[in-house]
Amino acid sequence: MSNIQNEMRAVAKELLESGKATVVLGWEKGTMPYDSTPVMIRSAADVDKLIWDEYCLQNLSTYLIDFINSEDKVAIFAKGCDTRAYNRLVHDKRINPENSIVIGVPCSGMKNPKVAAKTPAGAEVPMANACKECRYPNPVACDQKIGSDVTPWCTAKDFSDVEAIEAMDADAKAAFWKEQYSKCIRCYACRNICPACNCTNCIFDQSASGWCSKDVNASENQFYGVTRAFHVAGRCIECGQCEAVCPSDVPIMLMNKKFIKDIDTLFGNYEAGLVTEGTTPLNSYQVADPEEFM
Repeated sequence: MSNIQNEMRAVAKELLESGKATVVLGWEKGTMPYDSTPVMIRSAADVDKLIWDEYCLQNLSTYLIDFINSEDKVAIFAKGCDTRAYNRLVHDKRINPENSIVIGVPCSGMKNPKVAAKTPAGAEVPMANACKECRYPNPVACDQKIGSDVTPWCTAKDFSDVEAIEAMDADAKAAFWKEQYSKCIRCYACRNICPACNCTNCIFDQSASGWCSKDVNASENQFYGVTRAFHVAGRCIECGQCEAVCPSDVPIMLMNKKFIKDIDTLFGNYEAGLVTEGTTPLNSYQVADPEEFM
C-alpha cells in the first residue's frame, strides 16, 4: 500500500501547489493503529499526513455535501464504493461535480476499526462485512486514477442472509427485528454517515411533525429503521458505513439488502451509483402503473 500512499501525496501536492484544488480530502492516521480517519488538507506542506492502509474504510464522498455552496475546488480520494456514493450524490444534486476532482484508488478490501478494537492482540482482523461482498473494488468513475486495478473477489449479489429471514414465519420475523432494534440507541450515526441519507431536513429531526418522537423504545426504533431503509431504497450503494459505525451492532445492511433484492425482483437487476443521471427504480412512474394499494 506504500506505493499508493506515495502517489496520493504526490498528486495532492501537485493539485494544491498548482491551485487546481484548494482542499484535498483523504485519510490520516488516528491515535490507534486501527484508526484511519478523514482529513482535510489545504496546504501542500501537510500532504505527508495522507495515509493509505487497510483501515481507510470511511466513505469520504459524504463530506462533499458541506462544499455545495463553497467556492473551494475539492479533490477527493475515492475507492470503488466512494465513487458510487459520489455518483449518487451528483444524481441527487447534493454536490456540484464542477467543483470537485475525483482521484480513484483501487481497494483490496478494508477492515472495520470497531471490530479491530475488540480483536485480541495478534489475532487477524477480518475484512469488513460490506467489503466481503463488494463487486466494485475499483473506481467506477473518476477524473484520474492512481494504482493498478484489482480483480473483484465477488461478482454476484449474495442474498442468502436475506433469504434466511424471508424463510421465517411472520412471528419469528417480528421477534427478530424487535430484538435487533431494541439495541438501537437512536444516535443517528447510521444516518449521518450514509451518502444516500442526504436530505437537508431529516424527518427524524422534526419531532413536532408528529411522525415520530425522540423516545428510544422498540416501536420508535423499528419505525426509524424501516423508514430510513425505505428512504434509501434504490439508492443504497452498499458501502456498509451505516452498519460499520453502529455502536449497537444492529444488522442495518440486512434490511437494506432486502430492499435491494426486492427491487431486483420487481424492476430487474439494478446497481445504484454507477451513473449520475437517468431514472432509478423508485423515482419515476407511469400513469398506467398498477394501483392495487390505493
